[in-house]
Amino acid sequence: MKKLARNTVLCLQPVPQTIVSCRDKEGHNNALVVGFTANVSLDPVMVMVGIVPTRHSHHMVKETGGFVINLPKKSFRKEYDYLGSRSGRDEDKFTALNLQWTEASFVDAPILTDCPVSIECSVVESTRPGSHELFIGKVEAVHVDEEYLDDRGNILWDKMDLL
Repeated sequence: MKKLARNTVLCLQPVPQTIVSCRDKEGHNNALVVGFTANVSLDPVMVMVGIVPTRHSHHMVKETGGFVINLPKKSFRKEYDYLGSRSGRDEDKFTALNLQWTEASFVDAPILTDCPVSIECSVVESTRPGSHELFIGKVEAVHVDEEYLDDRGNILWDKMDLL
């Protein structure tokens, strides 16, 4: 086994891959691929997303205090790759991809309706320990396509073909 230099970027691969959607104060939607996503609390239910401050979406989440974590299926790979390689600073990615979306119920952000799971979050705290600002979000609502729910409302994760 080869020992890597300390400054070598070595990270655990997050599962699943995520797209964070948000909106600025002027009402412009944006979405970006986020590689740093995690659960942080069960009671209350909270999650974390890490966004580099130079990213266009950073100021949107910072100013509005809300975001949506969307979990894409493998069939959404083309859109996922596009959202991860372009900046909303340069173009309207929603228009460029003809992204389908609806209003979130609790936060001022769009929900990507082509994703089978979307998690609405209100920012309760943020910290910047290094390259990314970590936004801790209280989960306000979880939206799941009905075909991925059992009779008791449990999510059937194994039925989804997530990225």
